[in-house]
Amino acid sequence: MPLIPIIMPQLGESIAEATVITIPFKVGDRVEVDQDLLEVETNKAVVGVTSPANGILKELQVELQESYPVGAVLGYIEATIEEFKRLGLDVPELTEVLHEPVPAEPSTALFYKKQGVQPTVGGLPVPANAAGASYMSPRMKARMHELGLHAVDLAGISGSGAGGRVTIEDFEKFLTQLEKNQTSPASSMRVAVADAMRRSWTRPIAIVSVPVNLDPLLAHRKIQNPKPGPALYALRALAIALGENSAPAGRLIGVQIIHPISIDVGFAVEAEDGVLVPVLRNADKTPLLELVDQYNELVKLARQRQLPQSATNGSIATVTNFGTFGLTWATPIPLPEQTLVLGMGAGRTVPNWDPVQKQFVPVMEANFTLSFDHRVLDGGGAGRLLTRIATLLSQPEKL
Repeated sequence: MPLIPIIMPQLGESIAEATVITIPFKVGDRVEVDQDLLEVETNKAVVGVTSPANGILKELQVELQESYPVGAVLGYIEATIEEFKRLGLDVPELTEVLHEPVPAEPSTALFYKKQGVQPTVGGLPVPANAAGASYMSPRMKARMHELGLHAVDLAGISGSGAGGRVTIEDFEKFLTQLEKNQTSPASSMRVAVADAMRRSWTRPIAIVSVPVNLDPLLAHRKIQNPKPGPALYALRALAIALGENSAPAGRLIGVQIIHPISIDVGFAVEAEDGVLVPVLRNADKTPLLELVDQYNELVKLARQRQLPQSATNGSIATVTNFGTFGLTWATPIPLPEQTLVLGMGAGRTVPNWDPVQKQFVPVMEANFTLSFDHRVLDGGGAGRLLTRIATLLSQPEKL
């Protein structure tokens, strides 16, 4: 009977490869179309590779914990002629091609693996390249490329060459010292986060901050069912403010500022060894209470690392609640494709002057920070945006 290849699918924009983590079937098992044959892990999610047809699992060309590129043949399904016809395939042509003798060369999957296909970060439009370390000789660059290192990894090396240049001898001595230390492999998510932060830090990032009275928000939340989380209140306020004026969320590309088409705002969710950023679409047009279920579901999927690709790309800003770690102030960094990130600190009871009572009264207050790309936005514009967010949070019934 003819064979149908199992192909590593395109798992998302800019995803080049995935690692096989589960193989629930054995060769010879009967499988059904769209049944998960393998579980694979990308930088940001765990997803299933499904069967292309009903039939018998004839061959698997994969190993656990090995990575394979998009388009690689992972195995074959033995299908009936009737199944080929049901799928609309040209049976004779496929039969001729797929029954050719297998060459003695390494398989397609292994060939691509040996070529060193490097994954990039899902949804990030800029390739993962190190930028700008000066005084690097071609020999040094070649050695670093061989080891998969970036220019920023040289920050811990004291150069002995002219003008503080790091020589190849300095570099090899540094590597020898590293070998004496305990090491552990970085996860794919940690590598992805590191790559995104390298690219983000190539821009001039500035931060403004303002204290926000949380009492109106907390009082409003207490009587809601379902109850929105504090970060969702902040996300909705940011979305409304950007809906009124989207220019602060624009991206500078060359000499053009690219304005967003829609107000799609992400929010940071801590996952194992990293952070994921699910996205709420058109958040400026959807009332707060209508976002709660969608928000909670995305948080759940993010913690399971099973976010669909449609829920991770294209956001124009991010909200992060660093107050959940007990922090009152922090300087979060916008993602490379974003200009803004709104941060929330932990609430604290502080004295606040009440002009009516003419005395200090206790209020629950938190510091809100707005980190921004200073090429696109100046301090005045950032301050006005953050003040507008604070005003909206003081009127939560309007969110």
